[in-house]
Amino acid sequence: MNLLIRNARIIATESKHHNTVKDISIVNGKIEKIGSNLQNSGKTKELDIKGLHISAGWVDLNAFFAEPGLEHKETIESGCKAAAAGGFTHVCVMPNTQPVVQTKSLVEYVRKQSGDNVVEVHPVGAFTQDNNGKELAELYDMYSGGAVAFSDGLKPSPSAGTVERGLLYIKAFDGLLMLHPEDKSISKNGVMHEGVTSTLLGLPALPALAEELSVARDLYLLDYTASRLHLLDISLKKSVELIKGAKKKGLNITSSVNAHQLWFKDTVVGDYDTAYKVNPPFRTQEDINGLVKGIEDGVIDTITSQHQPHEDDCKKLEFDKADFGVVGLESSYAAANTILGKRVSAEKMVDLFATNARKLLKLPAATIEEGAVADLTLFNPTHEWKFSVDDIQSKSKNTPFAGVTFTGKVIGVINKNKLHLN
Repeated sequence: MNLLIRNARIIATESKHHNTVKDISIVNGKIEKIGSNLQNSGKTKELDIKGLHISAGWVDLNAFFAEPGLEHKETIESGCKAAAAGGFTHVCVMPNTQPVVQTKSLVEYVRKQSGDNVVEVHPVGAFTQDNNGKELAELYDMYSGGAVAFSDGLKPSPSAGTVERGLLYIKAFDGLLMLHPEDKSISKNGVMHEGVTSTLLGLPALPALAEELSVARDLYLLDYTASRLHLLDISLKKSVELIKGAKKKGLNITSSVNAHQLWFKDTVVGDYDTAYKVNPPFRTQEDINGLVKGIEDGVIDTITSQHQPHEDDCKKLEFDKADFGVVGLESSYAAANTILGKRVSAEKMVDLFATNARKLLKLPAATIEEGAVADLTLFNPTHEWKFSVDDIQSKSKNTPFAGVTFTGKVIGVINKNKLHLN
């Protein structure tokens, strides 16, 4: 692939070209030249789009692609299309498939299925056998097969003893454990945030305490083991405060918030619309403000999609019977940028979507310098547009954002000597 990108603002703090508007020549998947008014021999495709920004390719830490076993929801191929449309060149996929990704052979299968796709898929191996929260899975075997981290996905945090043993075990090879903080003995069968709205609707509540207790406990265990931990799906102001304190103590803790969590309060459930049924549930405005502050202060390290595709049969049900989850890869940047764009810099947004996740997973740095491999995301942070179901490339269409006007749009991605444009 040969491409000449015109007048792109480079967002890459490690590059000498950071925050400059340049032409970028890409030849056979590598950045050949960066400069002004570069010449085109006439045989190279040109891309010249007003407001174009370019950064290292984005990384999503928290997506579910359903393959193997649940291909009616999503395949790795369709998931990669959704990721490319959302600006991601790398996606971590959770192991909650059928069968569960808990062996070296399944890890290798998931890795290979992305093939020559512009998006690279990184398998997250199961933390416990069958995601049952009891016995540890074969962690080192999966690590040797290419698992970038370990998690039970949306399953509640296992027992304290299981987490402690897991953290100690992965410490030997500097592995990463990613947990969904939820104490099931507290959350039980809750389906939405515990508050006035849940009481008025008569729906089983999912108390904030279930997350708070789990976060506090897991931070204690991390302190004890001196290992590495990433907390997924943070949704509470109190959780941000607990993580902030742990970081001040020097613990090796990172965390992420799902983009949709910055948008909606628990009151959106008022008409029992299952498009708003997520786990963790939508919280209060105070919690949203706390999440935004946590992002501004650097307590929250990454923004994720928590991409959870479901067919209509799983969502168009009574609220308490419908599955949790929304698709998010195509909308996560636009949703986050609409909320944060005037509060954080473009550099900070790139950190949240690319740089921090790359460091966490120990992926190669995607530098924007001459001679570097082109692993890039193209976007316009000020473009206003209306999101629709037609913008969803996933096999499933369960989104809470249909008809919403966003600020910030992904233009395309470049990776593996391939170009995808929206």
